[in-house]
Amino acid sequence: MEDWGPVLIAVVLFVLLTPGLLFQLPGRGKTVEFGNMQTSGVSILVHAVIYFGLITILLLAIGVHVYVG
Repeated sequence: MEDWGPVLIAVVLFVLLTPGLLFQLPGRGKTVEFGNMQTSGVSILVHAVIYFGLITILLLAIGVHVYVG
């Protein structure tokens, strides 16, 4: 059986945490901006740290597994 949990979690988090797609933290004019489709270097760094933290918690601490086959 193949474990697709890490792949699915990584793809979903990558799409949801793309800076400017759903939200941007920090925004250009405000602390949080929603759906502005713009980004900055600081925003990329913040979203990367959030991504790393969430993927670490979900894959290592909780141990999400999805078996196919």
